[in-house]
Amino acid sequence: MPAELFSSIRRYVDDRIAEFHQIPSERQQELLEIARYVTACRNAAQPARLTFICTHNSRRSHLSQIWAAIAADVFGIAGVETYSGGTEATAFAKPALAALRRVGFVINSPEAQNPHHVLQYQLMGRSLICFSKVYNEAPNPDSGYCAVMTCHHADVNCPVVFGAASRIKVQYEDPKVSDGTPAEAATYDERCRQIAREMLFAFSQVER
Repeated sequence: MPAELFSSIRRYVDDRIAEFHQIPSERQQELLEIARYVTACRNAAQPARLTFICTHNSRRSHLSQIWAAIAADVFGIAGVETYSGGTEATAFAKPALAALRRVGFVINSPEAQNPHHVLQYQLMGRSLICFSKVYNEAPNPDSGYCAVMTCHHADVNCPVVFGAASRIKVQYEDPKVSDGTPAEAATYDERCRQIAREMLFAFSQVER
């Protein structure tokens, strides 16, 4: 475990790793597709570029990108680049950002219609800059990447992902259904836990 992770995030990661047994075997097989893609890239001495896609690039795709980046760090897997995008651009949803803050992320969110949020999770090291964008819009790669479809709507309505070399389906229920309700925080926290748990599992299976 990298010592530079914020202590609250390190504890959160430890807790999610201890929950691997909660992932159903069928779901594990879906997640292993990510591990196989990353392993194949490493064996070919190529960067493993993963673009997580949902319709609005506002919730699930961002959470997946973030936790995949952390999972690669946790398991010492170099050469992994994580991105997120949508079939349209909106903004990173505030309840999803709030869930990450509750985990322990330090997030700088400037005022804008579609802010470029700076997420810090290490005492020293790189930050993640997250904002809503179309899946092949810069700084995302426009070719030679793996498209990870995180929502059913985007998967069905985007039969062709332009520039993708591979395509994997790892879908999540949209926490948006709880927006503005008493269950909002709990729903987003659960989705954040699930995505963290599953990205950590996927990267734990990468051949090293």
